Amino acid sequence: MIHMNKQMAQYIQGNLTEIISNWQEKMKNEKDERAFQVMPVELMNQTSHEFAELMISNLLESHQAYESRVNDFAEKVVRLGWSITFVTKAINHFAEIVYEGMVREEIINEGNIKPFVDEFSNWISPIRDSTIQAYSKTWERTVSLQKIALQELSASLIPVFEKVSVMPLVGTIDTERAKLIMENLLEGVVKHRAEVVLLDITGVPVVDTMVAHHIIQAADAVRLVGAKCMLVGIRPEIAQTIVTLGINLNDFTTTSTLQRGVEQALAWTNRKIVEVED
Repeated sequence: MIHMNKQMAQYIQGNLTEIISNWQEKMKNEKDERAFQVMPVELMNQTSHEFAELMISNLLESHQAYESRVNDFAEKVVRLGWSITFVTKAINHFAEIVYEGMVREEIINEGNIKPFVDEFSNWISPIRDSTIQAYSKTWERTVSLQKIALQELSASLIPVFEKVSVMPLVGTIDTERAKLIMENLLEGVVKHRAEVVLLDITGVPVVDTMVAHHIIQAADAVRLVGAKCMLVGIRPEIAQTIVTLGINLNDFTTTSTLQRGVEQALAWTNRKIVEVED
């Protein structure tokens, strides 16, 4: 008699198209997950086949070959934005479809149901464990790489005119980033001999009390090293939030756009932009 895991693998390989189609339906119906619904059809089909191969490989391949496949798949689904719950659901749905199909075809029957249930458990548990482990490792690595990239990209002080520099702030500002902003700001002011610094918050999605506190601290530090600080890029909704939260920006000069801020900064340094006649 063929060993049970070989029977399971044969059933999956023999009914692959139908199994994948049913599995995709179940995955699309997961209400809280958008990852599958927004995926282009071609990519969805490719990912589904890779997932099915991963499920079969645990039944047939050596542990080493399977582990390398799991790691590759985990990297891919992290990039695609699958959550860890979604990955677990994917494994459970696949096993359910295979089990129901094998019962329908009477490969699993009353006489062998107990050993088959055990076999399914032995099949699914290691897949779940190793996928979650690989997923977590990939996720941690991805997050730390993103953090480094964000630090490299953000918070540089750019001299735009002599004595006038701009620091564009992009993304969410937490305590760690605020520290980096402060360091770069003070170093930049001294290095570029800036007299006026424009902090541009156009790219900051939310300004709450904590973010405002960090910005005020940065501005105070700039004043201590002898430069003026201006806050630019205040969108109407941010202005509303600042007023609602009762944040005091009275010590600041603020403007809605970077352009107005630059004009004001030039006025402070006794210059202005004029149009030249041809």
